[in-house]
Amino acid sequence: MLRNEDDDWVKKCMEYEVEGPKPRGRPKRTWRDVVKEDCQARTLNAEDAMDRSKWRKLIKDSDDQDGCEWVSVSSGTSLPG
Repeated sequence: MLRNEDDDWVKKCMEYEVEGPKPRGRPKRTWRDVVKEDCQARTLNAEDAMDRSKWRKLIKDSDDQDGCEWVSVSSGTSLPG
């Protein structure tokens, strides 16, 4: 997402803020919140994401250390790391 153009509609939607009163209670966890927590846990930053090959290597190395395994959502089968 960070590498997308500034006028990309998906990037605009990510940064869109809804106007009006907020509902009561705890706010729902957003995609952005989860990504931020994951990046902090793996000590990744926005500058790392700008270099795709570096980002993929950092993610793979981090997942290997955590014992994570990629799974295809459509088929439920493991994907090669």
